[in-house]
Amino acid sequence: MNAAPQIHRFQHNAKAVAIGNPAWQAAADNKLLDNSVRYIGNDRLERQSDGHRFINMISCSYLGLHSHPWVLEGARAAIDSEQTFALSASRLRIRFSIIDELEAGLSALYRARCISAISTAVASSAVLPLIASGHLTDDGEPRVMVFDKHAHFSLNYVKPICADEAPVYTSPHNDLNYLEDMCKKHKRVAYIADGAYSLGGVAPVKELMELQDRYGLFLFFDEAHSLSMYGARGEGIVRSMMPAQLNPLTVIVASLGKAYGASGGVIMLGPEKHYDILMRFGGPLAWSKPANAPTIGACLGSLRVHNSAQLAVRQQQLRQNAALFDSLIATPQAGLDTPIRVIEIGDDTKAVDLSREIMERGYYTSAVFFPVTARGHAGLRIMLRSDNDPEDIRQFAGTLHELMAPESRELVGV
Repeated sequence: MNAAPQIHRFQHNAKAVAIGNPAWQAAADNKLLDNSVRYIGNDRLERQSDGHRFINMISCSYLGLHSHPWVLEGARAAIDSEQTFALSASRLRIRFSIIDELEAGLSALYRARCISAISTAVASSAVLPLIASGHLTDDGEPRVMVFDKHAHFSLNYVKPICADEAPVYTSPHNDLNYLEDMCKKHKRVAYIADGAYSLGGVAPVKELMELQDRYGLFLFFDEAHSLSMYGARGEGIVRSMMPAQLNPLTVIVASLGKAYGASGGVIMLGPEKHYDILMRFGGPLAWSKPANAPTIGACLGSLRVHNSAQLAVRQQQLRQNAALFDSLIATPQAGLDTPIRVIEIGDDTKAVDLSREIMERGYYTSAVFFPVTARGHAGLRIMLRSDNDPEDIRQFAGTLHELMAPESRELVGV
């Protein structure tokens, strides 16, 4: 008699919804969700339901490129040149030639074989199962998949698919000893992590590369929150720390919709020979429609920025704004070379209430709670940008200082 199939090994929607939905509903009840807005310039938004205006403190456009003239010009130019919005066909079969132009430009920029995707999540969903099955490795053998505990939700969502190809484990966050033990126990291991995490902090890239050299560890990084902000070419934290040529035991997936300033995702591969397998068997990468013409054009416009002196200027402005924020508000991420700051509140209700009060004063911050954070660790997440007005940062800090409960005011240094 066959044993009953094991369930809830990697996902448990009933539990997640039961625990997490009350806080989400509280956020909705306090007008922190479902805000329909219009952009009115300088990253200020106007809520259409009541005309309330506020400064967006949760934008992932860390370099402020989404409104850059070259990005907007690129989107318009692509519509004019292609004379159609989209081809509406699998890119495996036919694609706009401007996709080739974009991928060639990204490949030169990042010194890797680059493949564009409709989103970072699609890119990860295409790559991870093929790493698990061994089809993106030279030996062709399956890999034991070790996911960092703090790996992004979009990566964890693919765990059940990977588990059909190879054993899947979850590592304590940034735990190099755990990972080395796994490498000693198993001949072939892959480690899945974020380069820069969505709640702050970074992966120990140098140490992971040492494990790669010692044990042949395969490394997969999600660089959604690092691309464009770091490196002379905007290649991100991970790629900037690696040799000139991306080795065959590393794949990087990154977002073109955050600091890059456009939309979509990019896969950075080492060996060219893996391209065909990935395109033919990479799930949603193969069957999903590719980016439309204006999106590709916007990406080309941002590529122009990345190949100019403007990139370094924007990067420096972001660092200056982060340093200003850290001088005013103390967080666990203070001093880190990342744009994300999290003020831990603890209680879900208090985090939602504080976010609402700050919103009423004209600043939108994210109240984050389970499953975005661990239970009991709710807080406020702020995304810093190069185009933040320093005076807005100072006024935000003053507002936060005024609203924080007395016992929490040591978090604010104003």
